[in-house]
Amino acid sequence: AVVSTQSTGDNQGNISKSIADVISLYITLCDKLQMDMRAKDELYTDLKCLADVLDRMSNIPSDFDGKKKVYFWVGELDKLSAADTLDEEQVRQMVFDLESSREAFVRTLG
Repeated sequence: AVVSTQSTGDNQGNISKSIADVISLYITLCDKLQMDMRAKDELYTDLKCLADVLDRMSNIPSDFDGKKKVYFWVGELDKLSAADTLDEEQVRQMVFDLESSREAFVRTLG
């Protein structure tokens, strides 16, 4: 997924685009994992972009659990070298975390 990473500060004017970007990134990451793409270099850019977009969205609470889960996985991937891969248990947990985060994100939208 190609997503703009330009910082817009409060992001009020781009809220619809940010929502679309977040949903798209959640889906892209889950699809990659389900297609057995497990290496850091296959996942990190989209995951970091997702974290950045979530962080910029002023309508998402700072304590939003989905944000915490995304940042957890960014931290886990930060520990790996580019060619390192997640094991089956990590992939399963990451898919679960991303899917539950996406559902929680949609609920926060009202």
